[in-house]
Amino acid sequence: MIVGHSRPAAPARYLVGRTGEAMSHDDTTEHDFTFVIRAEDHGRIRTLRFDRSDKLNAFTANGYDALTERLDEAAADPGVAVCVLTGEGRAFSAGVDLHAVSSPEGSAELGVHFNPMILALATFPKPLIAAVNGLAVGLGATLLLHCDLVVIDENALVRMPFVALGTCAEASSSWLLPKRVGPQEAMWMVLSGRFFTADEVVANGFALTKAPAGEAHDKAMEMAEELAAHEIAALVANKALLREGWAQQITEVWDREQTAMKAIAQELGPIGWSAKK
Repeated sequence: MIVGHSRPAAPARYLVGRTGEAMSHDDTTEHDFTFVIRAEDHGRIRTLRFDRSDKLNAFTANGYDALTERLDEAAADPGVAVCVLTGEGRAFSAGVDLHAVSSPEGSAELGVHFNPMILALATFPKPLIAAVNGLAVGLGATLLLHCDLVVIDENALVRMPFVALGTCAEASSSWLLPKRVGPQEAMWMVLSGRFFTADEVVANGFALTKAPAGEAHDKAMEMAEELAAHEIAALVANKALLREGWAQQITEVWDREQTAMKAIAQELGPIGWSAKK
């Protein structure tokens, strides 16, 4: 099914833009905003694989729509017990595609498509596992906070670059991150704006476990198979109890974050590409 406290160095030939997206220096060709998500079923487990590897799986409006649609499909399918998110290539996701943001009315267009995706994540009723195969920056990192379990490749890096790039935390991460890692670790991850290794994010609780290089999806599938052996109704009921009130809180926090983003943009200027970062 296809829809259109040491600091590791940033990946060579790429700079991280203000929204967290990694952009190639030599990207001078006409830009393609198509974002493909491959849905792969294995028994009662559905993998949703981001397949825009030439752009490090950076999200466009098309990508927001695709993920929303695929999550809704998995939620409604009685044959799907567990869903796994992963990326193709060397990135889980490098965040938001800055070409989309910088296009005419690009930010406004992205916003219209972004909110339904956040709602789909916040209300997804079944277990959602992330298999972090590589770089997870900006939105690529905040997406992980909406997942119930996170498995990370031993070579993957995670970064929340918002402060360093002159903007604010997004997608309700200002509430979800402290819940996952505690207030001090959350402050450190956000305010430092640096890359965190797989060992670091497992140690602070951002991710549950680390997988050998190239095996994050395999490890996630093993965990998914354990969960999928249970009755879907029981999985759904228990997830709902464990996340009682989360959907409403996520919506309220995202509203606050958007207000803060607008205020800081008025002070520091609009979000854009910065070679200094």
